[in-house]
Amino acid sequence: MSGTLFLVPTPIGNLSDISARCREVLLGVDFIAAEDTRVSIKLLNHLQIKKPLVSYYEHNKSDSGARILARLLAGESCALVTDAGSPAISDPGEDLVRLCAANGVAVTAIPGPCALVTALSVSALPTGRFTFEGFLSTAKKSRAAHLAALEKETRTMIFYEAPHKLLATLRDLHACFGENRRISLCRELTKLHEEIFRTTLGQALAHYTGNAPRGEFVLVIEGAQAQEDAACTPDAALELVKALLAQGVTKKDAVKQVCAETNYPKNALYDAVLKL
Repeated sequence: MSGTLFLVPTPIGNLSDISARCREVLLGVDFIAAEDTRVSIKLLNHLQIKKPLVSYYEHNKSDSGARILARLLAGESCALVTDAGSPAISDPGEDLVRLCAANGVAVTAIPGPCALVTALSVSALPTGRFTFEGFLSTAKKSRAAHLAALEKETRTMIFYEAPHKLLATLRDLHACFGENRRISLCRELTKLHEEIFRTTLGQALAHYTGNAPRGEFVLVIEGAQAQEDAACTPDAALELVKALLAQGVTKKDAVKQVCAETNYPKNALYDAVLKL
């Protein structure tokens, strides 16, 4: 019988955020697959856990993933961890999950720290509907296409960004969405120097042009305003007026009511009604 792959979220800054269940799982598995074993060993030392570590990251995921799968199929259990946050979210762990699913290996996710949800919750922007966009590509063509596809996006948008790339990203966001679009820049979440900067894209660009960005950022950006429904067609507006006239409503009041409900131009509709 095959083992289980456990997706274990790790603190995004504050080590106290590790849950009792996460610690239980890390204690119980046969081995741990880590994005960077040097980072993960610090967490394990903090938790006083000693377990075999294997490396699993973007540039070795194909070979390492195959080896991890083989051990899982042989009956061992594995905990997958990243340097910070939830595995498989904007992370090569998604490939390992897909590999396990294709080979009948059970995958269990443990709830825990996630930077995008943490940032969204404190952004003061709409949280009912949102889209997570991860990191923008460094390739100009792909980056431009990504942003162009979001130009009319009405949901709140969430991006990750490194400090040395922040200014270039703000320039591109400003060019795409305009200077007045609201943004919440969440820096160093859960850490000692946590900062939530709620502003506009224009003001954010001006601020970081004169102040070097520090720390990892989550950018939460307001969606576009939903477009108002277009006015109905002339024939449809005229039919609505006819229906009101049949009910005994005066021409003047019927035109006024239909225009209020449909955004149809009042003078144009009144002229059409006079020709009836």
